[in-house]
Amino acid sequence: MKKVFPFALFLFSTLATWGADTLLVKSPQIPILIERHDNVLFYMRLTSTGTKVLDNISVNFAKDADINKIKSIKLYYAGTEALQDRNKGRFAPVKYISSNNPGKTLAANPSYSIKKSESEVVESTIKLDGKQKLYPGINYFWVSIEMKDDAPISTTLAASLISAEADGKPLPVKTVSGDTTVRRMGIGVRHAGDNGSAAFRIPGLVTTNKGTLLGVYDVRYNNSADLQEHIDIGLSRSTDGGRTWEKMRLPLSFGEYDGLPSAQNGVGDPSILVDTKTNTVWIVAAWTHGMGNQRAWWSSQPGMDLNHTAQLVMTKSTDDGKTWSAPINITEQVKLPEWHFLLQGPGRGITMQDGTLVFPIQYIDKTRIPNAGIMYSKDRGETWHIHNLARTNTTEAQVAEVTPGTLMLNMRDNRGGSRAVYTTTDLGVTWKEHESSRTALIEPVCMASLISVKAEDNVLGKDLLIFSNPNTTNARRNMTIKISTDGGKTWSPEHQLLLDEEDNWGYSCLTMIDKETIGILYESSVAHMTFQSIKLKDIIP
Repeated sequence: MKKVFPFALFLFSTLATWGADTLLVKSPQIPILIERHDNVLFYMRLTSTGTKVLDNISVNFAKDADINKIKSIKLYYAGTEALQDRNKGRFAPVKYISSNNPGKTLAANPSYSIKKSESEVVESTIKLDGKQKLYPGINYFWVSIEMKDDAPISTTLAASLISAEADGKPLPVKTVSGDTTVRRMGIGVRHAGDNGSAAFRIPGLVTTNKGTLLGVYDVRYNNSADLQEHIDIGLSRSTDGGRTWEKMRLPLSFGEYDGLPSAQNGVGDPSILVDTKTNTVWIVAAWTHGMGNQRAWWSSQPGMDLNHTAQLVMTKSTDDGKTWSAPINITEQVKLPEWHFLLQGPGRGITMQDGTLVFPIQYIDKTRIPNAGIMYSKDRGETWHIHNLARTNTTEAQVAEVTPGTLMLNMRDNRGGSRAVYTTTDLGVTWKEHESSRTALIEPVCMASLISVKAEDNVLGKDLLIFSNPNTTNARRNMTIKISTDGGKTWSPEHQLLLDEEDNWGYSCLTMIDKETIGILYESSVAHMTFQSIKLKDIIP
């Protein structure tokens, strides 16, 4: 077995060996957003012990990079390192381009860095002038890339910082991020500040029978806080595989209701489902009324009426997601009065092969312990039913049909460290722990996504389970897609793809765009709702 050398050890070893008067370069794996004017291509760190001026750097794009789709690259200087940051090995003193500052997410913050030069990309090797005075100690630089508006979302590119000059002579360059990083495009479907909203959270994503992509999410107007707050369910619709998205719709929004303000009538944490037999699309969400702007997770009480407990509401579309019905309240159908809170597992539901509609759910029972399970409908969504929990002390879950009639529930587990996985063959009357449970899929206690793709529905010709989450145990970062070809028993490292290594909120949702392509809508480090499309053969050749 190949021994994995931890990156942190590699980094500090590199800093110790190459630190003085060497330009250290890191190429991060983060999405390049086509609509952004600045995207980080390289981070750079230069410890000056005698070097006075960085004259220039040269960037080389790989032979297969479509440079005609690049608008420009830029060199920025970002100043010096703080005393408190010494020995931390950082490659940036701040986040150069905000993902959370409303209205300021598309370009570099001019307070944090100075643009030294900018160049069109007309050939594979580009020299960027610096002419930057260096301060004793650590100096930070970075290279930005901007794509043309018509760049396909499937575009990939790789680049290397191949040389630098300082004080009129070559400056040693050392790349610390290993092999050349292949960068992928993305679309910021929702940025902080869009439609006057401070934040967007909790993605769900499906593909309709007509091939339309429907992405749902929380529209969190005042801040990024959970219910109870001023939150609506937003929806973005794409008919071209995610390259462009229509104006946001609001399938569920209660506003000022029954004399209470909008911030005490929030509705959130959506889950979306396509009835593949009829192409009717369903959204389910939690509506919280009152609760004094405190967290509904603790404020929702036992009972059934909206003045005491959160309500489980649905809406449906029969025109491919263009228009949506009035809210349908199903609380009385499925909630037990002694439960404190019943809500969906956010993300998406499924249609089973026999036509049964299934949503994952979670509820806080009378002992205030959360539990995950499913709810289902045998009559095209007219009535809904819940049986038993799958595993206690679990919350946000996703469901997949792994064989005809067998459902797998993949759950966020409050014990931490890894995902809980259970199966049922009787719609949740009984549950069995899967052999991968609490071992195969690590997590930092976060929502995740799971979809099942049958052999006849994908280009690989194999039954697949596709999973996404932050692939760590201690932080929400390293958003990764994984594929299992044996029903989720194993998840080979060779069949995994890292999308975003930097810190983010960590929620994601997967769908198949077509037989060749995975679509993912997720909370990334670069935009609140980021969409990327990935070829299956990029993960399993």
